[in-house]
Amino acid sequence: MSAPLARTVAPLRRPAYRALLASLTCSLLATGAWTLALIWQVLDLGGGPVEVSVVGATGSAFAVVTFLLGGVLADRVPARRLLTGVEAVRACSTGAVALASVSGHLTLVHLVLAAAVQGVGTALYMPSYSALLVRVLEPSELPVANSIEGMLRPVTVQALGPAAAGALVAVWSPAAAVAAAACAAVAAAVAAARLPHTDPDPAALSESLTAGLRGGLRHVVRTRWLLTTLLYSSVATLVVMGPMALLTPFAVRDSGGGPAEHALVLAALGIGAAAGSAAFLVVAPPRRHLSAMMVLWALACLPLAVFGTGAPLWLMVTAGFVVGTLFNAPMVIWGTLLQQRVPRALLGRVSGLDFFVSLGLLPVSMALAGPVGSAIGLQATFLGAAMIPAVLAVVAVLAGRLRAEESAHPLEVSRRTR
Repeated sequence: MSAPLARTVAPLRRPAYRALLASLTCSLLATGAWTLALIWQVLDLGGGPVEVSVVGATGSAFAVVTFLLGGVLADRVPARRLLTGVEAVRACSTGAVALASVSGHLTLVHLVLAAAVQGVGTALYMPSYSALLVRVLEPSELPVANSIEGMLRPVTVQALGPAAAGALVAVWSPAAAVAAAACAAVAAAVAAARLPHTDPDPAALSESLTAGLRGGLRHVVRTRWLLTTLLYSSVATLVVMGPMALLTPFAVRDSGGGPAEHALVLAALGIGAAAGSAAFLVVAPPRRHLSAMMVLWALACLPLAVFGTGAPLWLMVTAGFVVGTLFNAPMVIWGTLLQQRVPRALLGRVSGLDFFVSLGLLPVSMALAGPVGSAIGLQATFLGAAMIPAVLAVVAVLAGRLRAEESAHPLEVSRRTR
């Protein structure tokens, strides 16, 4: 068996990981289907852009404010119980929406409540998934598992889930698409129920929720490489994500494109994200993992300078692919780094903090993108989004002493050659 294939197959030989992967896949499919079905369900009720924004923002807001709690619970509640319960509640929520829609009793309030449940479910699921992964796999198998997750996310959430939901909306109704999301959540709960039982750390159980959260914060603040990377990612999120999400359509329009061309850029971004994650199924993460992670994130932002310049569509599509590839590849390194270097008893809390920092500034970035773009123009806004993270990456590597850290603590990876 070739080395890349052997590395990829090794985690899949473990029944516990197969169950966890099945649960994650179904959960992500449910999320992708729900995201699209929700929009059409709002429109079916006579809503418009404002109502769609309110419902969508509700889910995101509840996810952001719950990630810290999700991290604490991941270290206190057995993962099988938490993951099964979360997906069961999500299935009941979406199932209730489908039934209310079919019976003609569905209102916008119901959708807002269901969106809140979905947001909370995501915030509880992901830290527990990350904490459980280190219990069912060997450290050297974690890069492959993170690569698989990195591929699954754009494929399921951005492509397969919405495509299936869109087909059901077109053939039957939004209620059918919502019901499909509920079925996927049921499948995720069934798969999670097959996971082995894991006992939480006794020290975590002896703490209050507040004390547990403070323990996670203390570890982050006292760990230089961890604090440096989280600070860098928070600033990069603030500078990059808003322009990418909200100003790209205007850049496409200024180049003579429309909704179809915008969708093509987004598709290239998603395909690039999957390709970036897949790269680590073929090659092992580099030994200079922290430096490589920062360099790749910096390079990922540089193609953003293309947007807002009136560049042809093919160049923006290419830039989107490069951004997706170079941005998602380091996420495999980052996930592996957390799982191998953070103490197991704190991993859930640190993962929750990571999600909170990464997503907490996303609404702020989106709120600033429009006014900044109007004030200084699209070209200057995208140029700033391209250059600021690149400069900060150099500062982070030097100030965080990342080269010394990665030399002292190399990643554990499988480098078999046969």
